[in-house]
Amino acid sequence: MSLKLTWYGHSAFGLDIDGTNILIDPFLTNNPLAPVSADTLEASYIMLTHAHGDHLGDTVAIAQRTKATVIGNVEVTNWLGKQGIQNVHVLSLGDGFTFPFGQVTYVKAEHGSAFPDGTDGGQACGIILEAQDKRIYFAGDTALFPEMKLIGERKIDLACLPIGGHFTMGPDDALTAIDWIHPQVVFPIHYNTFPDIYQDVAAWARRVNNETSAQAIVVDPGSSFSV
Repeated sequence: MSLKLTWYGHSAFGLDIDGTNILIDPFLTNNPLAPVSADTLEASYIMLTHAHGDHLGDTVAIAQRTKATVIGNVEVTNWLGKQGIQNVHVLSLGDGFTFPFGQVTYVKAEHGSAFPDGTDGGQACGIILEAQDKRIYFAGDTALFPEMKLIGERKIDLACLPIGGHFTMGPDDALTAIDWIHPQVVFPIHYNTFPDIYQDVAAWARRVNNETSAQAIVVDPGSSFSV
């Protein structure tokens, strides 16, 4: 059994769970850090945290080509339907479903959500994935919020947290989030893609390792790691 993550920059991930390919927030085109193009990736599932263009990304093109099932809230899946994407699965805030690859639960994120055309994208969410006896929390775009303490009660193995500090929480609040969530491992997202969210990620990782009980993992876009 295996669970491998590949980071494509920003908040975009590819997951390989025993041969099932999953994409999360596949923002590749116009992502200056992306090491691959959208037309090179395969996917059986695509999970979306919210509707902003730097997370929705290349979902439509990838779903059209691969016939992947797109998982998102009702506003996201309705919008996708208008783009011709019919293979969708709706999850609401607090909702969970067991897919062949594992359990997916949508949890709160403190953030807005709108499509590039201005259409309402509903509630922004984080994602908890339970697979291969591991629990991974993809926070998506979010500010620090106290209910993260409840997420910590789920015994998170890996937390993927934004650190950009503009549009999302920054390095200091991310460290507080780690104290509340108590993950074994933490991975930074949503940073250095654009000048407004530049951070010294190596310095942040040192703080994680020195000031919290978690271990920081930092890799270059296109690199993979396992949990």
